[in-house]
Amino acid sequence: MPPVINPLNIYSETAANRLSATVKDDLERVYVPNLRSNDVYVIDPASMKVVDKFKVGKAPQHVVPSWDLRTLWVANNAERTNKGSVTPIDPQTGKPGKAIDVDDPYNVYFTPDGRSAIIVAEAKHRLDFRVPQTMALQYSIDVPQCGGINHADFSIDGRYALFTCEFEGSVAKIDMVNRSVLGYLKLKMPRTRMKDAPVPDGPGASEICSSSKGMPQDIRIAPDGKRFYIADMEADGVHVVDGDAFKEIGFIPTGLGAHGLYPSRDGKQLYVANRGTHKIHGARRGRGGVTVIDFASEKVVAQWPVPGGGSPDMGNVSADGKSLWLSGRFDDVVYRFDTGTGAVAQVKVGQEPHGLTVWPQPGRYSVGHTGNLR
Repeated sequence: MPPVINPLNIYSETAANRLSATVKDDLERVYVPNLRSNDVYVIDPASMKVVDKFKVGKAPQHVVPSWDLRTLWVANNAERTNKGSVTPIDPQTGKPGKAIDVDDPYNVYFTPDGRSAIIVAEAKHRLDFRVPQTMALQYSIDVPQCGGINHADFSIDGRYALFTCEFEGSVAKIDMVNRSVLGYLKLKMPRTRMKDAPVPDGPGASEICSSSKGMPQDIRIAPDGKRFYIADMEADGVHVVDGDAFKEIGFIPTGLGAHGLYPSRDGKQLYVANRGTHKIHGARRGRGGVTVIDFASEKVVAQWPVPGGGSPDMGNVSADGKSLWLSGRFDDVVYRFDTGTGAVAQVKVGQEPHGLTVWPQPGRYSVGHTGNLR
């Protein structure tokens, strides 16, 4: 694994505009996978216009930068069948290449040493390690007690990873050296949660939390590598876990349906996308927005609601750090939040946008998802 430059800030090399020479000729674009229309919309962030769109495989979930920053992979998981695929996009042209068949690619990560792509086969409770360029299978790790395995982050030394288990309310710890499961951690539910009410704006009142288990989603490591933050849609907040001890040590309430996590370009704040409703089926529009957490104090320092309600999901921060781009999962739009003021602009896209990526992004290499760079 490339050495950590600043052990107090693992995100030091992803600071604003610190772009690798590898991406200097890449187009400035936002790539949006639309789960229900089976396509990718391409947005020019300067004009806020959709400038291209193309069909991909069935049920595209995330657009993932490769470890070497040369390819953007669209994970088409085909709604949990054996007919999934990954579609490469050339970031210099913005055009897709020929899809490669792989099993159930809900998400894609890369080992910190760059030797393997990790296809997160959610429905199969399995991690498939593949050759990063060809996607040829290297080996697999079964994670049988991790129902809904989907999002991950790696320890600061790259020796282990934590994967969230959405349908078990837990986290799995994976030994990346010995290729084994080290154990599972059940996450604690808070006593109260946000009240799901038809109020378009504002944090809303709280109610007694009756859920017996959570729905952990995205996960991100603290700048100093000592803690992991885990967004939980059922808990309406972020669990704090000591990764080395594999123990939950705190919880931060954020907003209704906490889902995506993105560090600011200076590594001082964590943006939490709150999707805005407890309802998984049926009417879904709700009080979505973004919560800003100060890493040092672990306190909430700002709330950015979507005017009129919305459903912020997955995305990332622009290269200059001035914008946070998120898919509006159940509103068929993309949101651009101003990270200075919280003001929101929108762009209409396809049906049920999910894990969009902003490109290019600063950093030396990618460990996956929608742009977890280091």
